[in-house]
Amino acid sequence: QVQLVESGGGLVEPGGSLKLSCAASGRTFGIYLMGWYRQAPGNERELVASITIGGRTNYADSVKGRFTISGDYAKNTVFLKTDSLKPEDTAVYYCNMRASYGNFWGQGTQVTVSS
Repeated sequence: QVQLVESGGGLVEPGGSLKLSCAASGRTFGIYLMGWYRQAPGNERELVASITIGGRTNYADSVKGRFTISGDYAKNTVFLKTDSLKPEDTAVYYCNMRASYGNFWGQGTQVTVSS
């Protein structure tokens, strides 16, 4: 099994920034995709950004130009730099990693954007 631990969430004012981090431990070989999802109250979980083992990135339209995903497949870590945050970015953010043997989630970290 793969265990994922996120950190970096918190309360920030509109226009502010946060950097989310996620580290994997356990059976970490064969991970080929890392990403971040988020879920706001009353909404379904949605993809925010992902990065393949080859470095290809994908972003939700709502965060393009404001969020940046980066990852280190050798260290099994993934980061999400969030800039120009808006109140609508408020959600629980979840780290996700996929391997041939499973799809794994972190416990989530709360991001709240409010003045």
